Amino acid sequence: MTGAEALRQGAARLAQAGVPGAAEDARLLLAHALDLPRHHLAAALAAPLPPEALRRFDATLAARAARQPVSQILGRRAFWKHEFRVTRDTLDPRPETETLVEAALAGPFASVLDLGTGTGAILISLLAERPGARGLGTDISAAALEVARENARTVGVCADFLESDWFASVTGQFDLIVSNPPYIALDEMAQLAPEVREWEPRQALTDGADGLSAYRAIAAGAPAHLSPGGRLMVEIGPTQGAAVAALMRAAGLAEPRILPDLDGRDRVVAARKPL
Repeated sequence: MTGAEALRQGAARLAQAGVPGAAEDARLLLAHALDLPRHHLAAALAAPLPPEALRRFDATLAARAARQPVSQILGRRAFWKHEFRVTRDTLDPRPETETLVEAALAGPFASVLDLGTGTGAILISLLAERPGARGLGTDISAAALEVARENARTVGVCADFLESDWFASVTGQFDLIVSNPPYIALDEMAQLAPEVREWEPRQALTDGADGLSAYRAIAAGAPAHLSPGGRLMVEIGPTQGAAVAALMRAAGLAEPRILPDLDGRDRVVAARKPL
């Protein structure tokens, strides 16, 4: 069987399983099975597929047909300017979260705190752009923190990681606090794609309530942990901007702003601690 034949059969298998983007996913999985960069796959399609590559391809197709995310199958996800290891213990870094990184980099900072760091993608991306800054990432998941530490070593940034329930174990003040907290309301969970609902860590997706619990804790604790003039920036769901901005304002933070992602949806709320 040639690579092209395997690719056609693989795409059909995924489509039959109801996988969205079946053709593109099959290409990614075949490149992975052949241990090739995706842009080198075309040259291999005319050749017979080695038996070991065919076995690997079949196994990854079975996992994808079961709706396991491609990033978990590959073990990595591209985000900002780097690739990050992902596991079932971490939220999959998504392109829309790059809005938060871009907005954070629009201002100066010498210290940054990332609450609920997961893979560490946000914190590590920021520190890679600001080599002189110090950074701390927190998470309640010890397994996620191990993934974040590995990602920091791989990218080559120096960061500290701490097991903490939001600010519970955090001391000191920071110029910048960022977070992509669990913001999906409990009654919205059933609407999520199986790749998200069944494969990503539930505690990173939902607060089990109205989707605003994390923002209440973050807004309440941020003033004590921000330097004067320091910024708080959080990712939100597209309908939560006004509510999160109100929480920041009630906590004494100034100038709350709602920033859109590339699709024009509300994605980030930012505010400052008064001088």
